[in-house]
Amino acid sequence: MVHFLNFFLEDKSQLMKKLLLLLLLISFSLQAQYKVNGEMNPPGNYTWVILYKIEGARQVFVKSGKIEKGKFSFDMPANTKSGAYRVSYKTEGSGFADFLFNKEDVAFTFNPEQAEQTIQFSKSTENKLYQEYINTVSIQQYKTDSLQIAYLKNPVAKTASLYGTQLTKIESLQKQYLSKSKGKMVYHFIKATNRYNNPVIAKDPQSYLKSINEHFFDTIDFNNQTLYNSTFLVDRITDYVFYMNYSEDPTKQKELHDKAVKRVLEKAKTPTFKKDLIEFLITQFVNASNVDFADYLLNSFYIKLPVTIQNSEFVDSYLEKTVVSIGRIAPEITWSTNEKEYKLSTINDANNYVLVFWSTGCGHCLREIPQLYEFTKDMKNSKVIAFGMETDDKEWKNLTSKYSGWHHALGLKKWENPTARTYQIYSTPTYIVLDKNKKIIAKPETLDELKKIIKYLE
Repeated sequence: MVHFLNFFLEDKSQLMKKLLLLLLLISFSLQAQYKVNGEMNPPGNYTWVILYKIEGARQVFVKSGKIEKGKFSFDMPANTKSGAYRVSYKTEGSGFADFLFNKEDVAFTFNPEQAEQTIQFSKSTENKLYQEYINTVSIQQYKTDSLQIAYLKNPVAKTASLYGTQLTKIESLQKQYLSKSKGKMVYHFIKATNRYNNPVIAKDPQSYLKSINEHFFDTIDFNNQTLYNSTFLVDRITDYVFYMNYSEDPTKQKELHDKAVKRVLEKAKTPTFKKDLIEFLITQFVNASNVDFADYLLNSFYIKLPVTIQNSEFVDSYLEKTVVSIGRIAPEITWSTNEKEYKLSTINDANNYVLVFWSTGCGHCLREIPQLYEFTKDMKNSKVIAFGMETDDKEWKNLTSKYSGWHHALGLKKWENPTARTYQIYSTPTYIVLDKNKKIIAKPETLDELKKIIKYLE
């Protein structure tokens, strides 16, 4: 009986030791974390940094932190998802640095004014390997492209032979880095970054460009989740749509964009990614002042997506932001002069119109409006519509009497005036140029720029 009791106690003791060890391991795994350290050189005057995770064409907020003397740091818990991350330190413009995170410490330095070109990693096997790959292969790719261009200028057999040798070097390097990255997250990026080269040197520029265009996505798997949750696909799509398919002829450019977008969307099989991608492309075309094509994307592709994944807030925001974009018909404005009613949409006394939002309480306006009047008063093809943003009409009546021949519209409540808000007026004077159909054709930022446009139109 005693022997059995001792055995039980010993067994219980061993069980407790195992239990304590298990709890210790669990506690350690919960506390384990990785560090992401960034350093700006030069430090600049930056105080806050935001960490995002890239998911499809979106960036998802993770956490924020302080920048002190150009340095910042983030703790990444053990359960942090692997993937592509971004640190953003500017509220406007290009102010971010991207990196891969895969359960390891990451440290890097960069110039905040040129982050993408200057970032250098001192910690992170994944990022260091990818950067090494990019730097090594880009040199060889440059040599390959140079040989191709040299051949197009002067087709000699020696250049063609050197081109073949160069292709062998690139293929060898690609195999080496695929082998080095096997089992790592960066493997997916190295595989997809491999650029297509003609197996035989191209004989003319047309066949050279055509082959690159046709094979642009050969090594890129749009269903690869690692690529999907990074900027890689969006960056390549941007290159393809906006740079690989370019023409100075507007009609041809529209055809190229249409063909490029359709090809990209055919490859984006995941509905949510397709949605995010269309939203991204719409935004890019708006930024490029191509609202017509952005509208085409919205009406031909976006609204045909399943209703359950469409984002009504995005659509509303898009329509609101672009209501006075170049290419849009100007929103309606009504006014009365000498008891006669006028509408912007129906006036027909000029080939072009200058719509200027101004105020009697604006010093810049009081200097520029008289100059604009002197410049336009004798013009036959251009007419000015001056929209006064005022709190009352007293001073406005006195001043507008000096500018005969103009259309004068009064907008009370100044900045809160409904028309001013529709036109998104945030400063005065604001100039908008319309054609005879009231289509917005220019939004000059200065009076000098406006004068050049009017002079050209006259």
